[in-house]
Amino acid sequence: MIAIGRAVERKHERIVAALEAEIRTGLVKRGAQLPGEVALARRFQVSRNTVRSALAELCRAGLIATRTGKGSFVLFDGRPLDARHGWAHALAAQGVDTVVRVLRLELMNDPTLAAEQGLDRPDVIVVERVRELTTGEAISYEHSTIPVVDGMADLPRRGLTDGSLTETLRSLGLFADRGEQRVCGHRLDEREAQLLHRQAGEWFLSLRRTTWTAAGTFVEQVRSLLDPAHFELRVDFDELGS
Repeated sequence: MIAIGRAVERKHERIVAALEAEIRTGLVKRGAQLPGEVALARRFQVSRNTVRSALAELCRAGLIATRTGKGSFVLFDGRPLDARHGWAHALAAQGVDTVVRVLRLELMNDPTLAAEQGLDRPDVIVVERVRELTTGEAISYEHSTIPVVDGMADLPRRGLTDGSLTETLRSLGLFADRGEQRVCGHRLDEREAQLLHRQAGEWFLSLRRTTWTAAGTFVEQVRSLLDPAHFELRVDFDELGS
């Protein structure tokens, strides 16, 4: 965290302190776009280079994200997202409304996954979704594969329960109890960029997660592409190993 109220020695520190205070107190809401460099330079009576230095420090602190040609945007306030009930629930709990576009809901065969997870049948359901802010900005892409259990074969016809895959799984008795996930950086390919209305080669967080019930029954395998301007990886620990 950047110290607020310290004695500032350089011009850009005064800008950092002022903008951080506005962000942390909620005066400037998460997701809001900051004024442009020219407007900020006029407000603080400094050069644009000084403004850039201040914005760079706010970026390093994780308070904003700056996109070339688009401007600087306030990130979420750092409270951890609890995704156990799904991204929509987790984001809504922090006051972030999203809209989900279901791109594909299809019955398919995946003998490789069936063998890996010990499924009785090779048919699975694939769900592809793009999550957007109410402004239309896409912030995530999700590709989920789930097993076909009793009552699910007609899912492609009737659709998701309340538009939520998490609620659909729960309605069928599939409650995720444990899982594993891996996160890495990923450059969007042409198809991903088109779906997300971004530029090919843009960096996203790539999350691969597999979940099981308490009894060890396979629930879901999902690959998510998350906009790092709206999501971050946080690891908590109690002590360091020797």
